[in-house]
Order: sequence, then structure tokens, then C-alpha cells
Amino acid sequence: MNNAIFNLAEPKNEPVRPYMPGSEERIKLEEELKRQSSIEIEIPLIIGGKEVRTGNTGKVVMPHEHGHILATYHKAGEKEVNMAIDAALKAKEEWMTMSWVERASIFFKTAELLSKKYRYQINAATMLGQGKNAFQAEIDAACEVIDFLRYNTYFASQIYNQQPKSDTDTLNRLEYRPLEGFVLAVTPFNFTAIGANLSTAPAMMGNTVVWKPATTSLLANYYFMKILDEAGIPGGVINFVPGPGAVIGNYAVNHKYLSGIHFTGGTNTFNSLWKSVSNNLDNYVTYPKLVGETGGKGFVVAHPTANPKEVAIALVKGGFEYQGQKCSAASRAYLPKSLWPVIKQEMQGMLSEMKMGDVKDFNNFINAVIDESSFDSIMRYIETARKSKDADIIFGGKGDKSKGYFIEPTVIQAYDPHFVTMEEEIFGPVLTIYIYEDADFEATLKLCDSTSPYALTGAIFAKERSVLAGACRALRYSAGNFYYNDKPTGAMVGLQPFGGARKSGTNDKAGGFMNLIRWTSPRTLKESFLSPDDFKYGYMK
Repeated sequence: MNNAIFNLAEPKNEPVRPYMPGSEERIKLEEELKRQSSIEIEIPLIIGGKEVRTGNTGKVVMPHEHGHILATYHKAGEKEVNMAIDAALKAKEEWMTMSWVERASIFFKTAELLSKKYRYQINAATMLGQGKNAFQAEIDAACEVIDFLRYNTYFASQIYNQQPKSDTDTLNRLEYRPLEGFVLAVTPFNFTAIGANLSTAPAMMGNTVVWKPATTSLLANYYFMKILDEAGIPGGVINFVPGPGAVIGNYAVNHKYLSGIHFTGGTNTFNSLWKSVSNNLDNYVTYPKLVGETGGKGFVVAHPTANPKEVAIALVKGGFEYQGQKCSAASRAYLPKSLWPVIKQEMQGMLSEMKMGDVKDFNNFINAVIDESSFDSIMRYIETARKSKDADIIFGGKGDKSKGYFIEPTVIQAYDPHFVTMEEEIFGPVLTIYIYEDADFEATLKLCDSTSPYALTGAIFAKERSVLAGACRALRYSAGNFYYNDKPTGAMVGLQPFGGARKSGTNDKAGGFMNLIRWTSPRTLKESFLSPDDFKYGYMK
């Protein structure tokens, strides 16, 4: 028996590779892009470690060339959902009693496989299937996935190390049990890393998982499942179940052994899941834990002392990287009248250089949005602004879905601070700007705080420290991730744990130890070395 006390060193974030022209990593990624573009694969369900084909299929296509099919995938029905739940419950005893060191080793190996062997495969799949350029895929599908795997094992070691004090007559312990049942992971299209984290974080703490991935991220998610298998994860620990959300969610949420939901997606969907759980409380063995990161309306507020070029760069990068398809994206901005002419000029210069097109052309900063429904929704907001007297489109505004789902980076100037594009999540390359009088800065902070139901990310730009601190206080509940003089996107695992409150979710901070604690049900153990020999108090004797 190995009685070693196992301590993990704090990991470092995976270095981002630059993919410079002629570099080895650039050549390998281009080769993998060419390879994946030339084949069509079949994506089965993976239940209990085995591939399952239902015959009810759908297609995975390239957003930038939607006539190009990358994969055919099988959809789960009632039978397969129940199979996945049964497999998760069957695997639970062996998995939760396995030493946490052994579980950690599986995820360490997964990280190494991603870093060294499958980096270009997962990046190319993310680029082609989810419409990301090389840099956005690298920071997501490679680096962030690797960081989640390495940091979560480290955070687990810290959690398990937190133990109560004992005295000479007692021994006190905390057992961090996994939840009693299975965890349902529901993941979105926009980050390969979110799919990886939402499925593996509960598993790291000894839980077994039914994973419902987004259809539009299936290619990269499937490759990740294959890498987990190669790393040695036992069958049934994570069950990969693509298919209609309503079908999968309905059967999973109605099961008496649902113990938790790990969710990232739309606010309305999370609200619906929460209501369904509430309606089923009498049926559950235990109260399920709900962890959700939902919508966002990321803001940038500039003070008159801000550097206008820095603000412009933050707006362009924060608003239009990955076509604004990030919950954290800069979607609204409050800019002082005195700085607006310079900021506008700087933005115009950058936007005029910004190229849009195929992900395989590394010169393209902008690529396609994810699918037709997203394209149509985003264009409706743009058309609303085009027709309104309360707003003007000052940059962009055009879209074309004939070959791929392309929308120009669009900047709207709103004259009403409560114009619809200042308040509602758009999830596309649309940034709305409101210009305020310099003297109204304090009132503008209150306006920013009260405008949107979301509270995920935000940023303040100012030179004076007192202004930064004051804005931080005024916007205390406006953002779960708040930035000084930086764009409101780009949180890194282990450095800026991510999440927001209000209608942005439960703020359980992915990329930090707080998220992992949610997947435990601690039990206190007290051992008395000498038991009492009489029921009487001392003064009664």
C-alpha cells in the first residue's frame, strides 16, 4: 500500500503558441486543417465507455462554409438517456472509491496528450466546427482545456487538505464525498474548454456525469472524449450524449438520482431547468446542486482621464474577437463626449484593417457566426437599429449567409441609453455605444449598473486611482469579473476565476476552487478515544 501524502505543486498556465508564418506549429496546424477538411467522420454516443449508434442522425457543418459537412452524429433518445444515467450510476462506486491521486493522474495524462499529441487535432476541430481563428482556438481548445485539467486537480488537492482540528481525546476529519447520484453537464458551442470543464470538474471530485454537448461543438467535444478514453478514464464516468436538449434534459431532470446540473448556456434555458428541478423536489433522493453560467452584457465605461487608444483597442478586441460570441464580450460602452472623436477615429482605423473570411486563412480576424439561427437573430438587432430614430449604425451592419454565416463587425451609437441593443444579449459582433457628458460620470455609473439584467463582466478605464476604486465600488454587483484598464474578456484559469451573478448565473467561479467544492457533499467524522461511562453531569455526582 502506498501511504505517501501526495502534494501537488501549483501549475503554470499552458503557454500560448503564436503560429508565426513558417513555424513548425503553423505548418502542423495547417496540415491538420487540410486533413479534417477532406474527411467526414461519424460521431456516436459514448455510454459506459462504448460507442452507441441510434440511426437518428444530424450533420456537423463548417460555419464559414455551411455546405461542407464535417461529421454525421447520432442523436440520443429516451432509451439512450436512460442508458447513460444507468451507466453513470453503475460506474459511481468504483470511481468515487478510487484514490483521488489515481483520478488526478487520468486528468494529468489527458492534459499532456492535449499539449503534446493532440493539440493540432483539437484546435483544427474547433476552428472548422466552431468558426474560430487560430489564436482563438489555441487559447480555448488547447490552453484553457489543459489549464482546467491541471488546475482542477491542484484545487482538489487543496480542498482535500482542508481538515478540522483535533484534540488529544478526539480525531476529527472531513470526508469530501461526491454527490449522491449523477451530474448532468449541459455545455455550449462557443468554448471547447467549457465542455471539457463542465464534464470533468465534477468527475475530478468523484462524481459520474451525463454530458449533453451542443450540436455545434460536437466535433471538438467528441475528440476530447476520445482523448479521455486514451488517458484511461473508466467507462461510465463521463457519458457523451449528443441530441435534443429537451429530450435529454427532460429525462435527466426527472430522474430521482439527479444530484447536480453543471450548465453554461442561455439564461432562459437555465431558468427552465431550475423550474423543472423545483417541480421535482419531492422525487429526488437529495437536493440537486445547480451551477450555471448564463448570459452576459459585458460593459466598458471610460472616464474622461482614460487613454482613448487603449479604450478603442479594448472595444475592438473585446467586442469582435470570436465574432462577439462570448458571454464576456464587450457589448455596450459608455464613453465621455470629450474622448469620443479620438476613440471613434482609432476604432475606424482598426476596423478598416480587419479582414473577414475562412478560418484557414490566418489573416482573417473575423470569421463566421455559428449557425443560421444566430445569424438571423443578430441581423434582426442590426435591422432594428437601422430603422430606429434612437440609434445609428456607424460601422459595419451588413451580413451575408449565402455561403457562410458572415456578419461585419458592427458598431451602433445609441442616443437612448435604454435602447434594446444596450440592454439585451446579442451574442454576435455588435457593440453599442452611448456617449455621455463628461460631467455626468457618476450618473453614468448608476446607469450602467441598472441597465442590464446581467452581471458577468465589465471594465473601467481611467488614469486616476480614486476613479478606478470608486467605479469598482459603484459597480460592485454589476460584474463578477471586473477589469481595470483592460477589455472585459480573456479570463485565465487559476488567475481570474470566472462567473457572474444576477441573470448571469450562480457565480461559482470556473477556474477556481469554489466550483469544485460545489461537487462535494462533505461529511464530518468524529472519533472519541474514551467514551463516557456515565450520563450524569459532574455537578450531579
